[in-house]
Amino acid sequence: MTKLLLIDDDKELAELLAEFLSLEDFDVDMVHDGEAGLAAIRSNQYDMVLLDVMMPKLNGFEVLKKLRVDNSTPVLMLTAKGDEFDRVLGLEMGADDYLPKPFSERELLARIKAVLRRIEPVTTAKKTELLTHLDIVINSRTQEAWCQSILLDLTSTELMLLEALISSPGIILTKADLSEQVLGKKLTPFDRSIDMHLSNLRKKLPERTDEKMRIRTLRGRGYMWLDT
Repeated sequence: MTKLLLIDDDKELAELLAEFLSLEDFDVDMVHDGEAGLAAIRSNQYDMVLLDVMMPKLNGFEVLKKLRVDNSTPVLMLTAKGDEFDRVLGLEMGADDYLPKPFSERELLARIKAVLRRIEPVTTAKKTELLTHLDIVINSRTQEAWCQSILLDLTSTELMLLEALISSPGIILTKADLSEQVLGKKLTPFDRSIDMHLSNLRKKLPERTDEKMRIRTLRGRGYMWLDT
C-alpha cells in the first residue's frame, strides 16, 4: 500500500483528506506542524509527502529545505490560491508539484497519482536498458542518473525531465509537451512548473567538458537538448 504523509495544521481538512485517500487505498499518516512533519519523515519511509505552506513551528518551505538536504521523497506542496510566489519558491526548492487551495478531492488524487507515476519502476525490456547521450547515463528502472560518472542528486521530476530531453536530442520540446509527458497534466496559462524544474536541472548538471551548453531555450517555443 502506498504510504503518504500529510503535513497540514488544518486538522479538520487533514482528517477529511486522510479519510478520502484511505478509501482510495492509500496509507496516510497526519501531523499538524512542520517540526512534527520533519521528524515523521526522518523516522519513517514514505512514498510521498503532501506539504502545506503555512504552518506553525516550521513552515512548508523550511521543511522542504531541510528535507532536500538528503532526501528525495516526492513532495506535493499545498499552496494558497493565486499565490504565485509560493508556487515558484516551492518548485525552486525542489517540490515535485503544487496544488492551490481550495482544491477538489479528485484533483488532489489526480496530482498524487501523476507524481507517483514518475517514480514507478519501469519493467519493460526497452526501459531496463541504460539511456545514454554524451556524458549522461540514465537507468529508468533504478531511477538513477549519472553525468561524467557522478551520480546526480535529482528529484523524480528532474530525472523524468532529463530523460525526456535526452531522448529527443536536437528536437524542440514545447512546455505543453513536457508538462503532459513529465508532470502528467495539461499546461495552463502562467504555469511555470516546467521552467522551474528545468532551471533546477540545469544547476545540477556539470558543465560539458567542451564548454558547450546542454539545453537551449527557444523563447516562445520550448527547449532543446543539444546533441553536439
